[in-house]
Amino acid sequence: QVQLVESGGGLVQAGGSLRLSCTASGLTFASYSMGWFRQAPGKEREFAASIGWSGGNTYYADSVKGRFTISRDNAKNTVYLQLNSLKPEDTAVYSCAARPPGVAAPTDPLEYDYWGQGTQVTVSS
Repeated sequence: QVQLVESGGGLVQAGGSLRLSCTASGLTFASYSMGWFRQAPGKEREFAASIGWSGGNTYYADSVKGRFTISRDNAKNTVYLQLNSLKPEDTAVYSCAARPPGVAAPTDPLEYDYWGQGTQVTVSS
């Protein structure tokens, strides 16, 4: 059974930082590209960042580019999202997801097979 478990969310003031982690089990983690998505209350889920199986091919939404950094440690089956210079509009539930080999479209949530439950990030002004 595949499981993705996020951690690291919390309440932070604007301008602050958080580091989210997502640890996977039940799949060959090193074969999957990974993504982070977020969903704010009353809004659609949106793409934040993705990373290829080897740690290359990173993509970012324009809204987070330059502030967020995605990385992975295949030895630990974990993908990270470093959130810096946080803004109140970054408040959302952040979820990680796994995309199988050979599938392109890193920003399309429909291309991801497995999802975590999410971790809440709240940024106060």
